[in-house]
Amino acid sequence: MPFTDDDCELLLDLLATPTVNPLETSEPPRLWQAQRTYARAAEGLGFQVLQHAPPPADVLDRADVPAAVRRAGPDFLAEQPSLLLRLGPELPRSATVMFNVHLDTVAGLEPVGLRDGRFTGRGAIDAKGPAVALLSGIRAAVEAETALGQDVSVLVQAVAGEEGGAMGTFGTRPLVEQGHVGRINICCEPTGLRYLPRSTASMTARLLVDGRGAIDDAPDSGDNATVLLGFLAQHLATRLDPADRPGRLCVGGLRTGDRHNRVYGSGELQLNLSYADAREAAAAEAALNAEIDRGLRHFRELFAGTREFARTALDAPAITRVEWLKRGLPCLNGTDPWAEALLSGAGAARWPDDEPAFTCDAIWLHDLAESFTAVLGPGRLDANQAHAEGEYADRTELAEFASVVSALLTGFAQHRTGKEHRVESAT
Repeated sequence: MPFTDDDCELLLDLLATPTVNPLETSEPPRLWQAQRTYARAAEGLGFQVLQHAPPPADVLDRADVPAAVRRAGPDFLAEQPSLLLRLGPELPRSATVMFNVHLDTVAGLEPVGLRDGRFTGRGAIDAKGPAVALLSGIRAAVEAETALGQDVSVLVQAVAGEEGGAMGTFGTRPLVEQGHVGRINICCEPTGLRYLPRSTASMTARLLVDGRGAIDDAPDSGDNATVLLGFLAQHLATRLDPADRPGRLCVGGLRTGDRHNRVYGSGELQLNLSYADAREAAAAEAALNAEIDRGLRHFRELFAGTREFARTALDAPAITRVEWLKRGLPCLNGTDPWAEALLSGAGAARWPDDEPAFTCDAIWLHDLAESFTAVLGPGRLDANQAHAEGEYADRTELAEFASVVSALLTGFAQHRTGKEHRVESAT
């Protein structure tokens, strides 16, 4: 039976072990402990631990590493290990299937429990539940097909750094660049058991105003960053609304100050822009820069004749600049009729082409030679409250994912050993 009582105990243990990404909390993570627990369960299936370590510090020395990760530094990395497991010998990519799953979570710990077949707790669906269901599916496949672990190798990456805006730069990417990939790669994220051969990426811009503040008795003597950034927020939201492209626009945090009797001369506005490919990313960046310039001109025209804000209007272009916190990340967009047929045969429907994709670590598996990558998992990010209060996973949906994993591995192994062809010829 997929997803046994032992699987339930393993998941409850993992849910009770806080692994919030440190970029989202000041609480120390227990990722080492969670990964050791996961490794012991995998070793019971015949897996061996190939690596369990943080990445080298030089992973931070790259232009596309988000600014928050670069600021965190080497001490942060020491508490962010990733775990690499392998079932069977080292085999060529053509004989290997790789699964990637993250054990870090977003902030906001949730009560851990199992009641009436429903798991609750942070990570229940994103992605500790899928991680345990993955082992359950592998166990069932190994019991059904002797070629697994002999003629077919199975890799499992149980990584850090998927959440918190880290974008897999110090978890998944180093493992992929070391060559730990397969003919088929599955990134375990909630997709409603639909395989998604696409993954968007995003870029984050911080719009900074650095002027001189003033007191409330003489507001005209300073630069009003609140008014300027508030105006630009509305201008950019109106002009950059991405109705003509797949990506999304998020106008995020606006910060100047919190008192009513001060003119704040400095502040920031953050924007996040997702994109489906490099061309869209370049167009979105160019549009943002152009609209900032246009917005500043409009602001000057609108406020130049006012009493309180004329100085801000005059200074606006000189005190406003853009700083990129994240950009240059790749996207996943692939197709492979043979691999997709195998996934469909295992019970995974294809994610509709007209439904937007989302961002995850699958971006680092783009453009791999002789390799196909898809995002696949139980539940849905929105319906299962993945990043919100009340995150849950039903035992039945975890068992269904385990069954798909088992069928995928079995079908892959039968193809590799020629069993499927012998069955066809016998019929």
